[in-house]
Amino acid sequence: MARIPNDQRLANLHAEALRQFNDIQTALRDERLQCLQDRRFYSLCGSQWEGPLWDQYENKPKFEVNKIMLAVIRIVNEYRNNRITVDYVSKDGTENDKLAEVCDGLYRADEQASVADEAYDNAFEEAVGGGIGAWRLRTVYEDEEDPENERQRIRFEPIFDADSSVFFDLNAKRQDKSDAKYAFVVNSMTRESYKEIYNDDPTDWPKIIHQYEFDWATPDVVFVAEYYKVEEKTEVIRIFEAIDGTEERYTAQDFADDEMLEETLMAVGTREVRQKRIKRMRVRKYIMSGGKVLEDAGYIAGKNIPIVVVYGKRWFVDNIERCMGAVRLAKDAQRLKNMQLSKLGEISALSSIEKPIMTPEQVAGHQVMWAEDNLRDYPYLLINPVTGADGGTQISGPVAYTKSAQIPPAMAALLAITEQDMQDILGNPQGADKMISGVSGKAVEMIQTRVDMQTFIYMSNFAKGMKRCGEIWLGMAKEIYTEDKRKMKTIAATGEAGMVELMQPTIDTETGAVVMANDLSSATFDVVAEVGPSSSSKRAATVRALTGMLQITQDPETAQVLTAMAMMNMEGEGVGDANAYFRKKLLRMGVVQPTDQEAEELMAEMQGKPQDPNAMYLQAAAENEMAKAARARADTVETVASAELKRAQTLETLGKVEETAQSMAMTNAQAVQEILQGQIVQPVANQ
Repeated sequence: MARIPNDQRLANLHAEALRQFNDIQTALRDERLQCLQDRRFYSLCGSQWEGPLWDQYENKPKFEVNKIMLAVIRIVNEYRNNRITVDYVSKDGTENDKLAEVCDGLYRADEQASVADEAYDNAFEEAVGGGIGAWRLRTVYEDEEDPENERQRIRFEPIFDADSSVFFDLNAKRQDKSDAKYAFVVNSMTRESYKEIYNDDPTDWPKIIHQYEFDWATPDVVFVAEYYKVEEKTEVIRIFEAIDGTEERYTAQDFADDEMLEETLMAVGTREVRQKRIKRMRVRKYIMSGGKVLEDAGYIAGKNIPIVVVYGKRWFVDNIERCMGAVRLAKDAQRLKNMQLSKLGEISALSSIEKPIMTPEQVAGHQVMWAEDNLRDYPYLLINPVTGADGGTQISGPVAYTKSAQIPPAMAALLAITEQDMQDILGNPQGADKMISGVSGKAVEMIQTRVDMQTFIYMSNFAKGMKRCGEIWLGMAKEIYTEDKRKMKTIAATGEAGMVELMQPTIDTETGAVVMANDLSSATFDVVAEVGPSSSSKRAATVRALTGMLQITQDPETAQVLTAMAMMNMEGEGVGDANAYFRKKLLRMGVVQPTDQEAEELMAEMQGKPQDPNAMYLQAAAENEMAKAARARADTVETVASAELKRAQTLETLGKVEETAQSMAMTNAQAVQEILQGQIVQPVANQ
């Protein structure tokens, strides 16, 4: 089969990518447009009047009392106050897995170095406001200015306007998009920048490009997309058995890299026992526009598309993915409230003073006085006499008076209904904001829990995105964090910085073999992202529970532990040192599990601490008793050994006796046989 030229391959790939993207746009265009409108509605001034409503209220007051913004901010603040992170757990349930702790520390260090909070916060707010948010993971050089340093780190980067820029395979049904075969991330740039960077002119594109659902080029901007495609390949693994019974696995690439590998294996007595077919997934990245593939970036680290997508609320209807945030259902109530308030403002702006209605003849020559009366406050106003029916002049007052505008009774009732509707849709945080003095702590917790439940779906869906992020990071780390003895920064769960050395040779205490510690290339973990109660008073609730237990316990040691735990969980200004003190106290009591650094500090402290004389005496007495017991065990072993020796000697003697008896018996039997034969032969001879 002839090899397809690279240019033709990229042209075919570009045509396929355009078709895939057009299918996505056709299915999701209206849904994503609603997400964008939702974000504009709550975040941009004047956007709540966009559409036909603007034309209807042209030349009239258009007020906005944006209550949806406050609801979105409340949900976002709940998340920022209780951030979610990932935790790597051993697949076999092994506790205190050191490599899992190393992965946790490296993950937190990469988050800190790349200011991942910015990416998380942007994605969460876009998901709450519009329904969808996203961020990406990318590998970068540790020091881009050092030409000899080829080490890489993983960075977390925000993706803005995810509803308009992130598109996954339509066949991907899972919420975290782990089953997607391809994905697009679209970015816009000016026509001049596009021409300068890529040396391509959108006016030269084929006509069919402009007939797609998505317009890749407008008079102002050109859109460029990152195209991620998953390539799945079946690979044969050859499994060999060494002379010591251990198994070794080799791929076709291993034999291609070393032509003498198979001969070497056969020479040392290794034989092939079986083969296994496995599937390997790699992700290839391309940069494309509407006209062509601009760049083939090659395979990226890891086996996952490095785009993390999160949703506010998500479901499928008519086989189309739908999503929304906290804004959409409240938009009509917000519009109605704005319309009512604008009408009230218009009514209030009208003068409440009854104005006289005059004929032109009455105010002729005095128009300025009447017009400036509200500014100058004249003591009197002048009018002209009018001509009567008989032709004579006569004094006449105003023809009539204007009336103040009245508020329709239906509008007042509708305002109250609209306010209640918005509270029902967005939640009613007033119960948590307005605490009455004397309310028990339990009642406060119940109120806060009720408020938390209104935001829990957003926290839960975001946790799914965080779990996927941990899986993508681990896939990348297994490929780029593999340098021998590379020292890397880690961050503990408490926020303290540390250091770990990768691929460090160590001795296995069980087998005595040399193994590589902190080898991330073999790391296979489950990723956990848990969501707890999002109440800012959860530590205070813990303190109340501990102090409540103090009132019922009778054990002094238990009371001491509860007191120390309550002090460790206290919040407030200037209590950080006290928290640390009581944590150390609990560590010495064995109540709290220490970290590696804390364990080392405790060991160093115990080694440098002078021992108590009583403790030394008791330790010496214990060692003496242990020595006596060991001596007794040795005597017992010696006695048993002597008995076994005598038993063996007895068996040997019995064996020799039995052997001698058997020899004598055979000799006697042979002699008897010879005698019998002599007696038989002699009579025959006489005959």
